[in-house]
Amino acid sequence: MKLDKRRKDYFGPKFGMRCVIFVDDLNMPKKENYGAQPPIEILRQLVDQGGWYERRDNKHPFRNIIDTMIISAMGPPGGGKTFITPRFQRHFNVVAFAIFDENTMNSIFKTILKWYFRTFNFAADVAGMDTKLVTGTMKIYQKI
Repeated sequence: MKLDKRRKDYFGPKFGMRCVIFVDDLNMPKKENYGAQPPIEILRQLVDQGGWYERRDNKHPFRNIIDTMIISAMGPPGGGKTFITPRFQRHFNVVAFAIFDENTMNSIFKTILKWYFRTFNFAADVAGMDTKLVTGTMKIYQKI
């Protein structure tokens, strides 16, 4: 991401534009011995204070970042993913979804696959394999 210098110690996207920073797997950074997650703390400082301190300069001036927003995604904790701190999470609107059982997932994917086969005029022998395709795909993803 390249930000332009707007005025002294203020940086942002080109004038009249907004910058959206998307962070996928926000809860991936491993916690240190005392529970800190430095990459998340850098993002928290951006959101809390509107920028961060420049470390390349001996004077360590504060760099204000303007006209930006952070959007993120993360999965549930477990498998290398952890919780993010509440003082960072408070800045976000949390949107979650329930995990469906296997029958519901099969029904959803079969419906989508039947529509796809019908829309693009697949041969009947291929279209008849919808149940086998969904079942096989679900078994593969359950093993991962």
